[in-house]
Parts: sequence; C-alpha cells; structure tokens
Amino acid sequence: MATIATMELTSPSRPRSPWQLLYGAVLVRRRKLAAAHAERLPMPVVSLGNLHWGGGGKTPFTAAIAADLAARGLMVAIVSRGYRRTSRGPLVVSLGGGPLVPWSAAGDEPFLLAQALPGVAVAVGEQRVAAARLLLRELPQTPDLFLLDDGFSHVALARDIELLLFPAADPFAGARLAPAGRLREPLAATRLADAVVLTGVAPAEMAPAGARLAAALAPHGFAGPGFASASASGPPRWAGGALLPLGIRVVAFAGIARPEGFFRDAERQGLEIAARLAFPDHHAYPDESIARIEGAFRRHRAAALLTTAKDALKLAGRLSPAPAVLPIVARPEVSFWEWFDARLARARR
Repeated sequence: MATIATMELTSPSRPRSPWQLLYGAVLVRRRKLAAAHAERLPMPVVSLGNLHWGGGGKTPFTAAIAADLAARGLMVAIVSRGYRRTSRGPLVVSLGGGPLVPWSAAGDEPFLLAQALPGVAVAVGEQRVAAARLLLRELPQTPDLFLLDDGFSHVALARDIELLLFPAADPFAGARLAPAGRLREPLAATRLADAVVLTGVAPAEMAPAGARLAAALAPHGFAGPGFASASASGPPRWAGGALLPLGIRVVAFAGIARPEGFFRDAERQGLEIAARLAFPDHHAYPDESIARIEGAFRRHRAAALLTTAKDALKLAGRLSPAPAVLPIVARPEVSFWEWFDARLARARR
C-alpha cells in the first residue's frame, strides 16, 4: 500500500469532460433537493463517509469513534445501510449486547460492529431515518448520539458533524466520476464536510498527512481541518483465540476493497506469506472460492490460512482448516480527538 511518503498528495485538476461536468451538476442538484427535506433526530448525528466507491476505511474508523465514546460513558447508536444483506427494510442488529441476527441479514460490516462494540446499538436500513427511528423505539434508553456509517451520500437524515475519509493508497480515486473514474461524488462536494481524514497512513507520516490532504482539497472548496489515521494490525490469532507463532507459513486471502494493505500488515506481523488470494469486496465465497483457497493451502504446504475478521465470519465451518484472523483497527491522531470532542460538545449543547 502506498504511504504519504511515496505518493503525490497534490490537488487534482477539475474535470473538463462535458459528461463529468453534467453528471457532477446532477449530483449536486439531487443532494440539495434531498437535504432540503432531511429529517432531524433529537440528538446529534455524526456522519462518516467518503467519495469513493468502497474501501475508505469507514468501518474501522466508525468503530474507533464508537469505542472511545462508549468508554467515556456515552450511549452510542450506529446506523448503516447493511450492504449486500439478505434482509430488507429497517432491522435492529444489536441493542448493545451483541448481534441479534445472522451476519447475512445484517451485512458483514454492521455485524462486525455489533460483535466488537459491547454497549453500542446497531441498526441497518436502506433508509437510515427509518433504521434510526426503529432503534429509538426499541432501545430502553435514548442514545446520546448516532453514528451514520457510510453516510455522506445519504442526506435524508440531517447530521451535525460531517466527516469525509480518504484512503492513503488512493486518496482522490482518479478525480473522475463513474463510469470513467472511481468517485461517486465530485471533489467539490468536500465543501460540505466539517473535516477530512486520511486513513491508512503510516505511523511515521501521521503529523503532516492530514494538513496536506486539506491543502490539496482547498482548491475544490474545502475549508476545514485535515487529520490522519493509522491502520494498526493486532497479533494474528487462531479461531480459538491462541496467537499464531512468528514466522509461520500462511496462505493469506481477503475479500476487501484494498487487500494489499492486509497482506502488508500480515508480513509486518512476522508471518511468511506463501500465497496471496484477493477476492472482490464483500465476497460471498461460493464453493469455487472455497476450493481455490483450500487448493492453495495444500499446494503451498502452508501451516495456516489467514484472513480478515469480515471474511472469517462468512466462512465458519466451511474451510478446512479454519482460518486465523488478523485484526485491523484505526488509530486517529491526537489532534483529531481534540477537534472532534470540541465539535461534539457544541453539537450536544
């Protein structure tokens, strides 16, 4: 994965293509119309989103904020879409005591949030307002705030703090809208954000990274502060919880947006990677994928399979041997917490 030290973090030029300009104008108009009728909840709403199609580090960052606030005694509720879930409509995933539904009904990322965050309520729904209202009815205590996971483009729910995340490996997604590029909204939409965060930054490059991101987005209308967040991997563990030995030979696989970061972190944990298998984000692992993984395990004479927590929950009882997991967490820089605490205190007043 590229780091701030090796990539160019300069402001990309504005698109000149008539299609790009027309598409961007349509998106801006649609956003304005939806925002004019946005519903407001009786407590602060913090939105975490990005302009990319996938892979901006939103879920680990959401988990980091939720865990920090919960540790300080605040009751946090998370609302997400539940991408590629099998259920429809608003659904409570957790009331704070762990998942109440299977991962397939919740979506992999909301399920992981419910599993990893005791005391934090989670709901999913295509309409985030309906999911939030459902939680307000079901929870015995009114939450202090809502976190809106992947919320930037969902403007039907009014928010008090808008955070935009940019992955360090591909911060501007080619600066072009789909289908020619990987942006779902133009970079000019950054003017609506309260702060921007560069995720997946190397720890040694944290200090200047956020300021450089903010400066690169300033020509596109962004006027707020920029921050950085490192991705840190914990020690890899077997399914039963025991640590993997250093130097063990593994076949590593992942169905996430940017698997190269996962492979890099596995190497940094002192593992020998015999083979790397990359699958599409939110991969469902049909039988042919299982056969491919098990075939690589036998062919490379590995001692273990290694994957992400998101992938492991889809594979319970389906792989032999059961895969070990490399946990990944987000670690925002200290200055982000200082800014966020001040903004949240103002919103709560």
